[in-house]
Amino acid sequence: MDIQEVSRLSGTIKANIETNIVGKSDLIDLVLAALLAKGHVLLEDVPGTGKTVLAKSLAGSIEMDFKRIQFTPDLLPSDLIGINYYNQKEGEFVFRKGALFTNVLLADEINRATPRTQSALLEAMEEKQITVDGKTYTLQAPFFVIATQNPVETQGTFPLPEAQLDRFLVQLSMGYTDKEEMLTILSRFSSGRQPGKVSPVVTRQQLLDMQEAVETVRVHPDVAAYSVDLVEKTRHLDQVVLGVSPRGNLALIRAAKALAAVKGRDYVIPDDIKALALPVLGHRMILRGSQRQRSSQIEELISGILEETPVPTEDWKKQKEE
Repeated sequence: MDIQEVSRLSGTIKANIETNIVGKSDLIDLVLAALLAKGHVLLEDVPGTGKTVLAKSLAGSIEMDFKRIQFTPDLLPSDLIGINYYNQKEGEFVFRKGALFTNVLLADEINRATPRTQSALLEAMEEKQITVDGKTYTLQAPFFVIATQNPVETQGTFPLPEAQLDRFLVQLSMGYTDKEEMLTILSRFSSGRQPGKVSPVVTRQQLLDMQEAVETVRVHPDVAAYSVDLVEKTRHLDQVVLGVSPRGNLALIRAAKALAAVKGRDYVIPDDIKALALPVLGHRMILRGSQRQRSSQIEELISGILEETPVPTEDWKKQKEE
């Protein structure tokens, strides 16, 4: 599959999602990029902004297994990974698969589960496998987790540890709609009609081919160096205790290659890196002091880094053709 076909199919998925989601074109591009880069997405925003609708619309647009699980304090790790139980009729232990045995998992309000249950996701998200009673089970590709959480309400929640946050390729915020977008939503759904169930427009095999094609997207050394400069500067800010790791830099490049493919290009440009700097790097930075204003402070810090870091100016578009 070539990059133009990847872009065309991405546009088809996006149009399908936009039957339920209004005015989030750029955000949908980033979610699709995360999917094509074989990453995972964390949607963080206040209730009612469309996080769950977006996740369900994306999952419904692809012909794959989909499961949704509501995270609660009493959710057990075995609910996710599965359990061996004794079958009296058969006279032997039988493995019952958990919710992680799927292609797309919607983890709703992930921060409401206990740390023990949250940790059950770690191996699956990073290694694409789970281990139960010493036996390892490989999850079917693709395996994509899209999780939601409410950053405002803290009662009865368990903040995700840094190791868990690092498993998400991007952290995104839906944000409020503007006046025109809200009028469109009212016109479309105020009669009582709820966001509908979308039909698949892409098969599982097509998605796997799209993910494979993304690997062919090229990154010029100057653009790679630009990404390294950005990551380096996150480690030398007074407000930051711990900057972005080398794995975070790799994640930035992976996501940029996928975003370039979504846009129909077989090469990465600096604007791809800029668009992904906050979603990919922001949740990988640990700040000093109070975390209350974390989101706005992180955004301000990364904006400052982008402004002061020189962008490649060489005519490397010609060089890429050589």
